[in-house]
Amino acid sequence: MMEMVSCYSGACCYVVNVRRELIDRTPSLTQLRIPTRPDRSWCCAVIRPSCLRHSGLDNLRSKKLRSSRGYQIASALKESSSGLLSGDYDSYVVDGTASDAGESVPKVFVPSLPDGSNGDYGAPVDGSFWEWKPELNVHYEKSGSGNVNSPPVLFLPGFGVGSFHYKKQLKDLGSDFRVWALDFLGQGRSLPSKDLTTLQFNGVGEDLIWGFGDEAQPWAKELVFSMDLWRDQVRYFIEEVIKEPVYIVGNSLGGFVALSLAARHPELVKGVTLLNATPFWTFLPNPIKSPRLSRMLPWAGTFPLPTTVRNIMKLLWQKISDPESIAEVLKQVYADHSINVDEVFSHIIETTKHPAAAASLASIMFAPGSQLSFKEALSGCQENDVPICLVYGKEDPWVTPYWGFRVKRRMPEAPYYEISPAGHCPHDEVPEVVNFLLRGWIRSLESSGLVTLPLLDSPECAAFDISREVEFIRGGLKKSVNVQFYGSTTSQWERFGFYVKSLLKTEGLKLLGRT
Repeated sequence: MMEMVSCYSGACCYVVNVRRELIDRTPSLTQLRIPTRPDRSWCCAVIRPSCLRHSGLDNLRSKKLRSSRGYQIASALKESSSGLLSGDYDSYVVDGTASDAGESVPKVFVPSLPDGSNGDYGAPVDGSFWEWKPELNVHYEKSGSGNVNSPPVLFLPGFGVGSFHYKKQLKDLGSDFRVWALDFLGQGRSLPSKDLTTLQFNGVGEDLIWGFGDEAQPWAKELVFSMDLWRDQVRYFIEEVIKEPVYIVGNSLGGFVALSLAARHPELVKGVTLLNATPFWTFLPNPIKSPRLSRMLPWAGTFPLPTTVRNIMKLLWQKISDPESIAEVLKQVYADHSINVDEVFSHIIETTKHPAAAASLASIMFAPGSQLSFKEALSGCQENDVPICLVYGKEDPWVTPYWGFRVKRRMPEAPYYEISPAGHCPHDEVPEVVNFLLRGWIRSLESSGLVTLPLLDSPECAAFDISREVEFIRGGLKKSVNVQFYGSTTSQWERFGFYVKSLLKTEGLKLLGRT
């Protein structure tokens, strides 16, 4: 039975997992409510804000901890007569208790997104441009500027989207961190501001297409919208705009770019979170790794576009930019079709109307491969001890769970959270859960382990596979998803078996629904 120590102060509290050594050497913490486990080197502490001033944990107060909780503390608080479960909580609450036999899975409630319903509209978001090179302006958005002592977080988008895809992170996480999201060059609002070639080409109808002329502008002669260009773009953005090491979160293409940067410039990266990161990007040879092979190709994504490529793009662009085609792609990548993607759709349509969009896509399609493969980038991160966290949507039709398991096999100590149902863009589909996991992971690293990983009872739990049902409120309705945490000791065969069982169960439910 856990011992409960009285504490007389306000109703709001923080729940954190704290090393027992810290408790032992902080006498004032005996005034707090600290459920203990004599057989653990860790214990859970409910810390009231008014007590933080005297506990030696003032730095925790400034971080507004949303804890990684333990089941012991939830049950202890429920048994307590002090009424600690009432009030305004800045942490999540567990409904139910854990069973050693696994008979019941407790529900974890995570905070809703700020939507103004309770007067909280989230952090203000500001958009701006950074001129990296002549005529190459990078669009980015920022929030949380006032959080001067908080960790910086940079979001990198997937292919075809931009910083707008992280609106839900900018407004929510901007209340705790300094947050940036940028658009890759050649995409989103980071498309060229001028024609890349000397002659303009009138496309279909009244549309004007840049980049289809016969001669490249001086500033565009060596320009190729490639993986290595985006890696360098992010590097200099961190050095010149953020000006300190950051946590990078990348979805799809953005995940690959984040890994590539971390492997080459680990001094700029505090940690990388992969959101359904694509493990490959173009199979064309890189001129540095394969100079002979690359010289055999007639074109490598530079400007001007060859005549043949121009003719192909004239036809291809009509299909790619068609609103019905874009809507169909969005339908594929979102597992929950009740999600409102109208704003994402509108931003993508707006991008396709830019005069440089077609030529930029042609350059991307024919650009050489990265100097580092996905596998090599992972190895580089391992060699440089760059922390990695995996947050994947299970129902992704493109980057299936198989690819997440491959990363986990190479980096068994990396936390791996698999969310279901969720597709290729979990940050936009279930932002409540993704934001919660990001907060917990960053705070765990920032506290050097004082705060345990999200959804885990204690640090020892990181070795095992754990499943949690996570609930949240959206639009006044309660929603839930399953989050599977994959530990560091479970074998690949066990995981493969689990994946096959879940796949068969899903297909069985589909068949039942048809009958």
